[in-house]
Amino acid sequence: MKIKSKKTKKSFNLFEEYRKCWGYIKEAKIFIGFVIGIFLLFALIGFFIPAPEIVQNNIMDFIKDLLKQTEGMNQLELIKFILLNNIKSTFFGMLIGVFLGIFPIISAIANGYITGLLSLISVNNGGILTLWQILPHGIFELPAVFISLGLGLKLGTFILKKDKL
Repeated sequence: MKIKSKKTKKSFNLFEEYRKCWGYIKEAKIFIGFVIGIFLLFALIGFFIPAPEIVQNNIMDFIKDLLKQTEGMNQLELIKFILLNNIKSTFFGMLIGVFLGIFPIISAIANGYITGLLSLISVNNGGILTLWQILPHGIFELPAVFISLGLGLKLGTFILKKDKL
C-alpha cells in the first residue's frame, strides 16, 4: 500500500515571522537585561575608576587605527563601514555565544568599559555636553548590540538546559 504525501505549500507571512521573532526576543529579555547590566556596570567602572596607562594607550591605539581606516571616506562610505562593522560584531556576538555565552559577556564588559573610558576622556577634553554627541550613535547601535549579545548568551545557556527541546 502506497501512502501519498501531500506537499503543503506554506506561504511566507512577514507579520507572522515578525511576531515569532519578537516573541523570541521577549523570551530572551532576562539575558538581554543581564547584558545591559554588565555593560552599564563596566561603563561606570570605565568612567569613574582610572584605567592603567597601558590600557588607555592600547585603547587609543585601537581608535587611531580605526581613524586611519576611515580617513578620507565620504559620508556614504563611512555609513557602510560602520554598518558592516556592527553587523559583523553583532553576528559574531550571537553566533559565538554558543560556547557557554562567554563571548557575549566578554564583549559586554569590553564595550562597556571602553564606552565609559571614552566618555571620561570626552568629558575631560570638551565638557559634559560632549556626551550628547554620542547619543544619536547609541540610540540605534546599542539596542542592537544588547539584543544580539543577549541572544548569544541565551544560545550559550541552551547547552546547560536539561530539556533541550
